[in-house]
Amino acid sequence: MDDDITPFSLRIDDGELADLHRRLDATRLPDALPGDDWAFGVPVTELQRAVDGWGAFDWRAFERRLADVPQFTTEFDGQRIHFAHVRSERADAVPLLLIHGWPGSFLEFVGLIDRMTDPVGDEPAFHVVIPSLPGFGFSTPLASLDWPTSRIAAAFAELMSRLGYERFAVQGGDIGAGVAPEIGRVCPERVIGVHVNGALGEFVSELDDATTAVLQPFEHDRMRRVHEFMQNEFAYISLQSTRPALLGAMVADSPVAQLAWMWDKYRAWSHPLEATPEEALGADFVFGNLGLYWFTRSAGSAAAVGYAQQGAWGAEPQDSGVPTAAIQFAHDIGIRAVAERSNTIVRWTDVHDRGGHFAALEEPEMLLDDLRAFIRSL
Repeated sequence: MDDDITPFSLRIDDGELADLHRRLDATRLPDALPGDDWAFGVPVTELQRAVDGWGAFDWRAFERRLADVPQFTTEFDGQRIHFAHVRSERADAVPLLLIHGWPGSFLEFVGLIDRMTDPVGDEPAFHVVIPSLPGFGFSTPLASLDWPTSRIAAAFAELMSRLGYERFAVQGGDIGAGVAPEIGRVCPERVIGVHVNGALGEFVSELDDATTAVLQPFEHDRMRRVHEFMQNEFAYISLQSTRPALLGAMVADSPVAQLAWMWDKYRAWSHPLEATPEEALGADFVFGNLGLYWFTRSAGSAAAVGYAQQGAWGAEPQDSGVPTAAIQFAHDIGIRAVAERSNTIVRWTDVHDRGGHFAALEEPEMLLDDLRAFIRSL
């Protein structure tokens, strides 16, 4: 590995941990609105349940489990980048870069590492690299506001060079589904293939008549859900894209504000809707991820990088020519005809009855099977 890479160990200060529990114990919840349901946010009864769950979560045990994952930091243009890196013992393993989204972190992929690096039989094996996006988690503090997907892509390509990987594949979801194909555009000669879950970085609320005419019935349903999202759920994008510092100030001082902001999406974006976040995503992720954002005070910087970049919405990029695959789970909204405008789609999988935004946590085997089938085809 490059000399600029430094081993990283996670250990939150005892005082920070005690302060979190003091704040949770002193929680002051509002009076519930009439009905106390999910129509206007997290119901107070559910919020109290989540606060109790976070208070009971054993962070030190979580740290010990995470210590088994080799982690490192490096620096690009003054920005610290944190990442996990686990090599397979298989000689034919494919280097794989995994890119998370919001409100996630590198923790989304931790549960997949063993199955990726040490598969059963002759399934493709991977050398796994999982960076934290700039401004997220331990890739903080944010040194600059200028982090469009193209710059993130260039930094992650350089990370793979520092690790000695000349050729590699990329997988991502949410923000990662925007960064992954951009890496193919930054260095197409190095990227074996791009695999995403969910939409390929595009957020399309309107389609032209020609595209609408060829949609499948389930794609019409996806557009219906996009319109409902624009009507009922767009507020978080408006705030994160225009006032990330305001959000950061609010949640840096209140763990319950941090919890409510993310718990709403944990529930709304996982499948089925009736499942609790712990049931859908696992307690280690929902509370460990909350702790990651809380202890690093990174909600504002994550919002700035993920949502407040100029040119992040609406621009149609050029096709890199890199073979690209996508899997759309039940909650996803990807439209193949739109994705094909700027990507070389060689595999497209629609799953109608399972899975949501957090595919690596909700449907890890199905995601991994689709990724392996794609890599095998290349």
